[in-house]
Amino acid sequence: MAGRGARGRCFCCRGNGSGVGNGPPAAAAAAAGPAAAGPADMASPERRGAPPQPGQYGRAARASREQSPAAPSPDALRRRGLGPEERGRPALNRSPASHQLGHWNDGPACTPVQRALLALTVPLEMLQAVKGRMLQAMRKGLSRQTHAQANVRMLPTYICSTPDGTEKGDLLVVELCQSHVRTLWVTLLGDGNQSPQVMYKIFNMPGDITQGKGEALFDFIAQCVRQFLAGISSPQHRLPLGFVFPFSCRQTRLDKVSRTTLPRGRSRLLPSTSSAGSRAGLVAEASGSATCSPQAELISWSKGFSCSDVEGKDVVQLLQSAIKKQELYHVDVVALMNDTVGTMMTCSMGGTPCEVALVVDTGTNSCFMAEAQQVEMAEETSGWMCVNTEWGCFGDDGALSDILTPYDQRVDQESSNPGEKRFEKLVGSLYLGEIVRHALTTLAAEKVLFIGSSVAVLRTKDVLKTQQVLEIIDNEEGMAKARSALEALGLQPSERDCCRVQQICRAVVSRAAALCAAGLAAILSHMCQSRELERLVVNVGVDGELYRGYTRFREILQSVTGLLAPECTATLLPSVDGTGRGAAMVTAVALRLAAQRREVDQLLAPLRLSRTDLERVQALMRQEMELGLGRESNANASVRMLPTYVRGTPDGTERGEFLALDLGGTNFRVLVVRVAQDGIRMASEIYVIPTAVMQGTGEALFNHIIECIMDFQLKQDLMEQVLPLGFTFSFPCQQLGLDKAVLLSWTKGFSASGCVGQDVVQLLREAAQRKQHLGLKVVAVVNDTVGTMMSCGYDDPKCEIGLIVGTGTNACYMEEMQNVGTVEGEQGRMCINMEWGAFGDNGCLDDIFTNFDRLVDEKTINAGKQRFEKLISGMYLGEIVRHILLALVEKQLLFRGKPCPKLQTRDIFPTKFLSTIESDKLALRQVRAILQDLELQASFEDSVLVREVCQTVSLRAAQLCAAGLAAVVEKMRENRGLARLAVTVGVDGTLYKMHPHFSQHLQQMLRDLAPNCTVTFLRSEDGSGKGAALVAAVACRGAEPRGQPPPSPQ
Repeated sequence: MAGRGARGRCFCCRGNGSGVGNGPPAAAAAAAGPAAAGPADMASPERRGAPPQPGQYGRAARASREQSPAAPSPDALRRRGLGPEERGRPALNRSPASHQLGHWNDGPACTPVQRALLALTVPLEMLQAVKGRMLQAMRKGLSRQTHAQANVRMLPTYICSTPDGTEKGDLLVVELCQSHVRTLWVTLLGDGNQSPQVMYKIFNMPGDITQGKGEALFDFIAQCVRQFLAGISSPQHRLPLGFVFPFSCRQTRLDKVSRTTLPRGRSRLLPSTSSAGSRAGLVAEASGSATCSPQAELISWSKGFSCSDVEGKDVVQLLQSAIKKQELYHVDVVALMNDTVGTMMTCSMGGTPCEVALVVDTGTNSCFMAEAQQVEMAEETSGWMCVNTEWGCFGDDGALSDILTPYDQRVDQESSNPGEKRFEKLVGSLYLGEIVRHALTTLAAEKVLFIGSSVAVLRTKDVLKTQQVLEIIDNEEGMAKARSALEALGLQPSERDCCRVQQICRAVVSRAAALCAAGLAAILSHMCQSRELERLVVNVGVDGELYRGYTRFREILQSVTGLLAPECTATLLPSVDGTGRGAAMVTAVALRLAAQRREVDQLLAPLRLSRTDLERVQALMRQEMELGLGRESNANASVRMLPTYVRGTPDGTERGEFLALDLGGTNFRVLVVRVAQDGIRMASEIYVIPTAVMQGTGEALFNHIIECIMDFQLKQDLMEQVLPLGFTFSFPCQQLGLDKAVLLSWTKGFSASGCVGQDVVQLLREAAQRKQHLGLKVVAVVNDTVGTMMSCGYDDPKCEIGLIVGTGTNACYMEEMQNVGTVEGEQGRMCINMEWGAFGDNGCLDDIFTNFDRLVDEKTINAGKQRFEKLISGMYLGEIVRHILLALVEKQLLFRGKPCPKLQTRDIFPTKFLSTIESDKLALRQVRAILQDLELQASFEDSVLVREVCQTVSLRAAQLCAAGLAAVVEKMRENRGLARLAVTVGVDGTLYKMHPHFSQHLQQMLRDLAPNCTVTFLRSEDGSGKGAALVAAVACRGAEPRGQPPPSPQ
């Protein structure tokens, strides 16, 4: 059995340390199985070669001596130009040609060695320019329009969360490395990830496998997995596997599959239309024994790999197929990542999130957490997304040409991919030894190094390794290491030669650190700007041979980053086995989110209506409409279908001046509306109704209204005129005629006595007589829905439907008189006030109602009434969301299950929050701020989930509204015997107008449910004011004797 420990221990090296694995010899072919490495190769995850001692950056060592200064201050770095210099300093805007040795014009005293050191220097101003170019390249990669041309690819990883410490379980990890495959078994205990138990084993790869067939490579990896599991006697339960694949891949979302339940053994994937995927990241929602894998197409090989038949293929599928060939049917690849992402995840394990990672090893790369809406190439638009920059290709378009030296050009020409990975070739340890070799070759040719020695060996590629370079720059042992390395090449170096070689090595490594700092500064500044922060405070996970092995590299990286991004405070955290443990964390987080996703989907499922559900609601609405129109069935209908006695809509011939009253709350308006050929002009004034009047006698209330009308007419110089008046009275009434409406009950805080059961128009007329105001001519009383239709009808003659979706909801439409059984007459049409808010009061919508809807209904003043309205309107949606959030907290899916006392308060979550939270322009940090204002300690993951709940509730409301409207337009089409109906809906209400997506969802679903109707939506402007006046205008138009002209507008 393998050894276990918090930091990992190779089970092949236990005991006396000389044990070797049981696999076939390393020289065997891949088909024979992988070979276990010998003791020398069994390094722990933390050890990647002997760490060199601190080096030196920012000071040119004299030929005669070597100094070991303390870490330079930022001011010192700024003064010295961040590079070695003897005298003078390179021009800031030098051309590529100025790097050619012998063309550097620095005076006669500038020696070849000094010219070489200056060529390898990047001044602060140039680093600022590099940072700016990196920022531009990043933005190009993030944009959908320019992504294809971008060198910095900014690839979405679909990793959308960092560890929260609750992850637990057994995880399998496979890491593909430069010359070996590492397999790990990681056990997480749910203890904050403080003491993960790790076992691992390293398998050396046959030398030719990286250049052979892709199938052989993946078969070899699968054989490593099989041997590893056999060696530890692993259980046969399902094993999630995380695959570390350190090459550029194009990762895509999982296939989109319907939410309907699938047969056992198949997978149900996350929807792409909500933020669900952004929480679940890489993992499908398993509905059986299988787990779906991510998809990742290899863009290109690098680092010496060139296996055939892999580029453009899904590497996850290749590995999964190879694993199945080994009959490991219980192993599922559920996550794929590169080493950079693993580094970030490892550094997030201590309870503090890490949002940036940087790897400087044989190659170099970085990643960071961005808001998903900024990553245009990803399908997610909500939540966080880890972006893999693939910045090694930065400069492939020539952006780095003014800092490339002849040494860099030669290294590039001799590489396997000339012209590509230009930034990586300046920074990665795979290339630094080669840069030094070419610099030494040039200096030797100029007769300033190795005089008297044959230097032909320096023309041999890879004779000087980066590890030797790192040993040479050591302050104490460096000179001895330089001599040893050079003598091993057959050279006879002098003390002066060794010192100069050490200077060159330091310059090359120091430049790499400074360029990394420029790239890191670009990422930090981008994060700070995109999050609209004055100061960004962030943790950066760092890993790689250069960072771990050279103290001065770390110092330079930290100092220069601070200089280039002063608005950011970055703490550099060394990674502990980012590729191993980090991969396990990625896998564990994905599994945790997938399990949470299942619970969230289960809880929200009743609110997610299918097409069949909505078609049934449409059919039920049509059925209730027919009942409401029938003389005998009207009393039993939940949709009352009240006649309004409005017989026509504006036709454009209306002319004259009209008064309008709008009474619907504590304030009411008086308006004069002038309708002329060139349009409508209005003047209005708002009057307050004192509480004492609202709750006093009806006589006092209507006296007050008349007094306000008289005051308005006096101010408008209308006292001598008798103008038709339209009265918008937004209280429940039984309308008996166009100008007759009996009040059924007061609402909205009114309780004036002597009004209920009375005709409100007559009450107004009697008050006018008491006040001796004889110029009042009430011709129509309407509600706001009819007013909305009439207001829009003036602008669009096809407007024959009115819709209100605000605090409440209602609809009206023009019905054929022959179908209105509650009113005498067969000819023409009449506007029907549906009062559809009560749809479902008879129980026909009981199976649409959820437990959350019932909780809201029970606490209202009219429990069991207006049930359709309670599913749709703004008065109730916030409360539905609040109850869902409480349920999520109880299930420990939100706010970490911590009690939220304020969330227990009724109406604490108003519907306006839905509009704000769902806004595409609102960043997650702003959503989080809204929740924190409610004393809800929300993480960014919590913010994503709250947004999803809001989206689910508002989407259902819009779809139900569309189902009701579909019943209306289909009835109108059938009434008129049309194959296709074209009609306009006049619409008003804060929910429709202010919610960022409600109108779009409503219109889309209406098109789906009523495909034979072309419906145009026209937003109403002042339906309760202008609309009431237009009802009066249409009434007057219809009452004019033939041949009599309409009254002239003033």
